[in-house]
Amino acid sequence: MDKAASHKVARDRRAESDLYNTPDERAAEGRAIRDSVSRASQAGWREPKHRRDPVEILRDSNEGRLPKLIPIRFGRMAACPFAFYRGAAAVMAADLATTPTSGLRVQACGDAHLMNFGGFATPERNVIFDINDLDETLPAPFEWDLKRLAASVVIAAEHLELPYNDIVHITTDLAREYRERMHDYASMRALDVWYDRIDLQKYQDRSGDPAIVEAAHKRIAHRIEVERRKTVPDHLYPKLVSQEGALPRIKDEPPLIFHPTEDIAPGLQSGYQDAIVSYRQSLAPHVRVLFDRFHLVDLAIKVVGVGSVGTMCGVGLFMASDNDPLFLQVKEAKASVLEPYAGRSLFSNHGERVVAGQRIMQAASDVFLGWTRGTNGREFYIRQLRDMKMSVIIENLDTELLRQYARACAHALARAHARSGDPAMIAGYMGSGQTFDDAITEFATEYSCQNRRDYRAFMHAIREGRIQAEAVE
Repeated sequence: MDKAASHKVARDRRAESDLYNTPDERAAEGRAIRDSVSRASQAGWREPKHRRDPVEILRDSNEGRLPKLIPIRFGRMAACPFAFYRGAAAVMAADLATTPTSGLRVQACGDAHLMNFGGFATPERNVIFDINDLDETLPAPFEWDLKRLAASVVIAAEHLELPYNDIVHITTDLAREYRERMHDYASMRALDVWYDRIDLQKYQDRSGDPAIVEAAHKRIAHRIEVERRKTVPDHLYPKLVSQEGALPRIKDEPPLIFHPTEDIAPGLQSGYQDAIVSYRQSLAPHVRVLFDRFHLVDLAIKVVGVGSVGTMCGVGLFMASDNDPLFLQVKEAKASVLEPYAGRSLFSNHGERVVAGQRIMQAASDVFLGWTRGTNGREFYIRQLRDMKMSVIIENLDTELLRQYARACAHALARAHARSGDPAMIAGYMGSGQTFDDAITEFATEYSCQNRRDYRAFMHAIREGRIQAEAVE
């Protein structure tokens, strides 16, 4: 090789190396961030001097909700501090924006508390564990999600009246699990990170007591088998539907399930044809072939969750034949609670924002996941109502079970963040010691005190009549 050719090869290699940095180089960039935003600065919580009244934030978040359902939302939040926390994502988003941020952005969940994780079936009918509620998803600093998850563990543990030392150990273990999993993803190839998933049928907590882990695994296997037997035609259909005349009709159970009027749901008279056409266009072509077999026969408003109460959430019954139903959940998508602090969504439809975020963060998403817009301008995303969906019952957990569940949530969150963020930089920033774990734990335990103060202020506002709350089972 002559000298000119040798120089050309060297130049080409330098140009090629400029296209990417190695994992070690990216980890070093993450470590360098500590010079401006130390890991210790992530610790603790101090209420800002001019912090907004949390009750006012919650009242502002009611804009656009159905007025008669707002008291049900507040009634559910009034049940206990943990229920309040679930419905107060907007309050915490404002608080997180006042804390030091690493600048390491990911596709964030925006509402990463314990009850927004769970099991569900993939299109291949495997059951995975993942984040299952992404209404608030938006690009944001990775630690915002982790802090909200960690604080939810503390608040849930306090609800269960667990000893303080156990609460600290569980929360620290959660932070450690997130950090260690992120280090694992930092060393993996990009495609391996993308293909990774948490298979509930095979999942084993790698640090728990083997006997307890095995017992938990048997309970999970039994639960999966029970859910597999709950088919839509044999279980969900008779539960939600009655035969009235020639066509089946969703049963009214006011105030939690009811049929809307034209005022509430413009498009009722046309059978929501425009919205359905728009939703169909959001599906992949091969899914449209399947969807075209079904036809809408009924739609009703269905109150769900805590934070979503009052938004236009409904369930649509589609039929392919007499014994071939499909239930689609229609959820209104409003601006993310993170938007005022993390930046506006790039999508013109918040339903598309949720769908895009869900496809980024979840290892597998519902085949019918799509979005649309109503004739009144409301934006929606759509998915199957239930597809072997499994959620934890917090009241059934003890110290060890909560620890295992919290670790599984931390694993799922790390996997979701590694898909959109830079796992090597995040791992480099967190480091290999316990400094970051302790900082997150300190924040979570102190923020739980803030949540109790906010809950007391919320209950005081109810007693004063500033807001209305209605307890509905």
